[in-house]
Amino acid sequence: MCSQGSASGVAFAGTPEQKEKLLAVIAEKKNEPGALMPILQDAQEIYGYLPIEVQTMIAEELDVPLEKVYGVSTFYSQFTLNPKGKYQISVCLGTACYVKGSGLILEEIEKQLGIKSGECTEDGKFSIDACRCVGACGLAPVMLINDDVYGRMTPDQVAGILAKYE
Repeated sequence: MCSQGSASGVAFAGTPEQKEKLLAVIAEKKNEPGALMPILQDAQEIYGYLPIEVQTMIAEELDVPLEKVYGVSTFYSQFTLNPKGKYQISVCLGTACYVKGSGLILEEIEKQLGIKSGECTEDGKFSIDACRCVGACGLAPVMLINDDVYGRMTPDQVAGILAKYE
């Protein structure tokens, strides 16, 4: 899932079924005004992210420059160009969490997993992202793994929590 390969460091592994779904979405929406955004949203839903191969398919089918597709894909924070792991780790870097040490939590997770924020482990198990406020300021600093919330975190708790997901 997140193995080494293409220019982004991740080998693209789309299925024929995913391609068929995407082509159907494009055919359905391509003549609508402002079709690029909803097509990108659907493409991300289908693939989980927007690798260059998917962006190229969209550009070719819409007959627009790849630069335009890439520009929209990188401008809006709702889109990601990298795959996510089975366990998606989010570390809140909002003010309350940051003041209470969430930056150190993020550093420890990166160290434990050997990846940086925005990346996915080679086995596809974990991905890390920094986020802004998650609305749990009273539990600062906060880390989420999928839907599990971990509050009042300290760096020495990271290894034990990650071990639960191994």
